[in-house]
Amino acid sequence: MARNPRYDILFEPVRIGPVTARNRFYAVPHAAGMTNSMPHMRAKFRETKAEGGWGVVCSGYVSIDPSSDDAPLPFATLWDEDDIRSHALMTDAVHRHGALAGIELWHGGGSVMNRTSRIAPMSPSGTSWMATHVNFMGNQRPRAMDTHDIRALLTWQAEAARKARRAGFDIVYVYAGMGYLPYEFLLSDWNQRTDAYGGSVRNRVRIVRELLEVTRAAVGDRCAVALRISLEELRSRPSDAAPSEAHEVVELLADVPDLWDVKLDSSPTDCAPSRFAPEGSHEPIIEFVRKLTRKPVVGVGRFTSPDTMVGQIKRGVLDLIGAARPSIADPFLPRKIDEGREQDIRECIGCNICISSWHDAVPVRCTQNPTIGEEWRRDWHPERVAPSGSTSSVLVVGAGPAGLECALTLGRRGYEVTLAEAADEIGGRLRFETRLPGLSAWGRVLDWRRGQLQRLPNVNIYRGNRLSADDILELGNTHVVIATGSRWARLLYSALEIPVGKLEGPEVFTPDDIADGARIEGPVVVYDFDNYYMGSVLAEHLARAGHRIAYVTPAGHASAWAIMSNEQPQIHRALFSAGIALHTLSRVTAFERGEVTLAGQFTDTATRIACRSLVIVGARFANDSLHAGLAVRPQDLAAARIQSVTRIGDALAPGAIVHAVYSGHRYARELDADPATLTYRRDAPLGRRPAAAPVLAARKDQERLT
Repeated sequence: MARNPRYDILFEPVRIGPVTARNRFYAVPHAAGMTNSMPHMRAKFRETKAEGGWGVVCSGYVSIDPSSDDAPLPFATLWDEDDIRSHALMTDAVHRHGALAGIELWHGGGSVMNRTSRIAPMSPSGTSWMATHVNFMGNQRPRAMDTHDIRALLTWQAEAARKARRAGFDIVYVYAGMGYLPYEFLLSDWNQRTDAYGGSVRNRVRIVRELLEVTRAAVGDRCAVALRISLEELRSRPSDAAPSEAHEVVELLADVPDLWDVKLDSSPTDCAPSRFAPEGSHEPIIEFVRKLTRKPVVGVGRFTSPDTMVGQIKRGVLDLIGAARPSIADPFLPRKIDEGREQDIRECIGCNICISSWHDAVPVRCTQNPTIGEEWRRDWHPERVAPSGSTSSVLVVGAGPAGLECALTLGRRGYEVTLAEAADEIGGRLRFETRLPGLSAWGRVLDWRRGQLQRLPNVNIYRGNRLSADDILELGNTHVVIATGSRWARLLYSALEIPVGKLEGPEVFTPDDIADGARIEGPVVVYDFDNYYMGSVLAEHLARAGHRIAYVTPAGHASAWAIMSNEQPQIHRALFSAGIALHTLSRVTAFERGEVTLAGQFTDTATRIACRSLVIVGARFANDSLHAGLAVRPQDLAAARIQSVTRIGDALAPGAIVHAVYSGHRYARELDADPATLTYRRDAPLGRRPAAAPVLAARKDQERLT
């Protein structure tokens, strides 16, 4: 199909200093869990975006010196010759598809603990990040930088920029955002210096200017120099010289970088989940930048709609459409727009599972795109699958996330597929969950797969068909896939942190009961030890229905795991706004006569609160009775010529939607495959050998004698 002419503007080339991006699609720097220890995985991951049509493809954050060590979080390095060769794999791969390669040079300053290098961290005034997130907590505090340290920082940046040029990068960044070292100089909370680098905005911005200048001197006219900067806090602060300190900073640096990459300050706002922020949510903060500079501006906002993208360009908000999460959900987003296939875009749902991957220190995962991170090690391509390995027919029982993904991928391979769903509509858990507060965007998981399945004549969907083991034996399929999901249990929680003690009763409910329309009477206690989104979102849902809600959890925060997906701060604000009482570090131990008894998780101190309905959001178990019923009939299976019966998704092991989709996809990829191809490749650093870390200036990780 031909490209819609109203999207032509998105495919105009953009000059960025000495280089030119072929279009306005810009895959911004973002962590992906694939560092120098996984160079082939990283190169293939970024290459896939270039193949998919992104005009610029950037690295994640890259340390310029061992004094910037983010371990155990997965960060890349550019310290030595081996690192140069490692990054060159990526630039070569990106260049093969006509895209520019960008690198985000980074120093974490007072936001890192240097757990591995054990070099004393440093910040402008010795101030440290006192994080409440356990992944970032530590008891190492930074020292205040002196002029020697500032000269060393400039030297490290210049050396890293030269290495970046040798590695083949086209755009080299100075990173002044997200609480890292150059940003720390910009913000007065971090910077209490009284020398030429502190005090006024003009002084505080000096280090950023100097970093840009040494970067330009290092790369010459070969590479563009980009500034990535967070503006949320600066925008909120008044200035005597401009509408805000953010305006003043941009005015002072307006034409120094070749590119402005603008963002917000903290991960929960910069990468806000769709539950709490719409597409384009950055605009109120960053819209002024384009008015103050002649240089191109790139920004993000979880853009998935080409019309929204065009609007950003035509209204003068951005010159380049930046994306991290949407480029993960669909690396081929630009190409699909270019080919007039907007309906094929696999839209990001804003669940932030990708961000949780970085917090987990593993390669990136995605609910929508199960191939992400598997491009090299499993040879999975997001748009191509191998043809079927046989003429087998496959019955998939259950049309939830796992069953839908499995049927779609099998259908794309060419198998004859029957998808049977017991309910009158497909979607499984998505049918209910997408009606809960803030989760409507998650419906894209269902909508995209439903649309793709409708085009496959070799996939037949039967709704309202609850199959028994006898039914399956009579249908004549070669392979049977059980994707019947899971169920929530009415279990309590012990001091050993495991679910125990089944609690039955007419006023005890689970999320399954709420989904089935159970009649709830208030006051309601939502008891959550699942620790992801379901407990808090059900509390909101029931509060909107007019009930008085108490939220109880043995964890220290509501939806404790959601700190991994950037949702926890917003969840707490949402519960507070809804008037929901919060009881943390508490276990439900009894429920009778209109009240619930709580015990302190660590103290066993008893508390009683009013309760007519108790909703337990805790353990889940597989709905595997159908699989069990078939497994005990091997002779009947053989007589029916059924070669395999396999569980996938929650029917195998309950998890998040991302796990279900991945499970279904993997089964479909591996059916009839050569067993020798099924063990994924293990990546390794390039040429790594024992060596001393480079010392580019006298290091001051302990006090010098003077």
